Amino acid sequence: MRIALLGPLAPWRGGLAQYLGLLGGALGGRAEVRAVTFTRQYPGLLFPGRSQLDPAAERPGFPVEPLLDSIGPASWRRTAAHLERFAPGAVVLKWWMPFFGPAFASAVGPLRRRGTRVVLVCDNLVPHERRPLDGAFTRWMLRNSDGYLVMSESVERDLMRLKPGAPCRRVLHPLYAQFDRGRWTRESARARLGLDGEVAVFFGYVRRYKGLDTLLDAWPAVRARRAATLVVAGDFYEDPAPYRARAAAAGAGAVRLMEGYLPDGDVEALLRAADVVVLPYRSATQSGVTHVAYALGVPVITTDVGGLAETVKPGETGLVVPPEDPAALAEAIVRFFAEGMGPRLREGVRALQRAHSWEVLADSTVELIDSLAPARGWR
Repeated sequence: MRIALLGPLAPWRGGLAQYLGLLGGALGGRAEVRAVTFTRQYPGLLFPGRSQLDPAAERPGFPVEPLLDSIGPASWRRTAAHLERFAPGAVVLKWWMPFFGPAFASAVGPLRRRGTRVVLVCDNLVPHERRPLDGAFTRWMLRNSDGYLVMSESVERDLMRLKPGAPCRRVLHPLYAQFDRGRWTRESARARLGLDGEVAVFFGYVRRYKGLDTLLDAWPAVRARRAATLVVAGDFYEDPAPYRARAAAAGAGAVRLMEGYLPDGDVEALLRAADVVVLPYRSATQSGVTHVAYALGVPVITTDVGGLAETVKPGETGLVVPPEDPAALAEAIVRFFAEGMGPRLREGVRALQRAHSWEVLADSTVELIDSLAPARGWR
């Protein structure tokens, strides 16, 4: 069996590249795996962060060719020709943003006409931040794909609305266990970061839909009752000045800003030092941040939006609150610390870890491809 992957892979940075690399590694025990990644992912004008690359990222253990330029039609044809020489039974793509629809659909369309099946791992089908042509590009990709892996009920609903009756499997988002390398203990991580006492973390890049402003607005109420520290760690994909002002307004030492992309070792240190991770999102489908936290045994406080609440068992692995409600969020954080919920919720996270494996995801991927009956490159 032959499976091709298409999308971001190391040295492209972030959870999308890590996800595709880990999935490819798990599929390697079931099929021959090759991949095509980007020569250019986002044009500079569309990427507000500092860098799209992580030179220290671990490279996949399967062949990867950098061929695809997201805005270069000639590269789309080269990618299609390269994949055609492999003649896979299936191409698996990570789908998260309509912007990539023309490149992805053009690269896989010729293969579909020869019997290759195309599977989308859908992070979301309705983007968090709408742009012109989103609907047209999404429909283009849906016309050029055959099967779908979704990781939340909300994404499955969107898929059935956009493509009724589409072949679909709902799967659990695996945990990003590559962060758990035993590099840090709680004590050594806190010493490295200069943290003590009660620590909550907001982790990941900052955009409006992630609701960091709500969390910062809640923090003075938390500090009025607990001597807790909030650590905000990640790249700002919008003007950081209003967030800095809110952080300062919470009081001296109340909020620590760690601006910029964190390599894996620093992520492990941060979450080893944390008591709880907070996701105050305004909108979401699911979030890889939850699964980074769970991989390191950290409970989560999240808002009840999209599929986020599906990943948290209230009172077992975390707490769930309404979105855009600083008072409710503050109350949940205070309750977490005042009732000493950390150890009990960590036990719940450990129980959950066993079901969220890359091997289970790989099995589901192969089963879905089997059901699509590829006309070549398959058993």
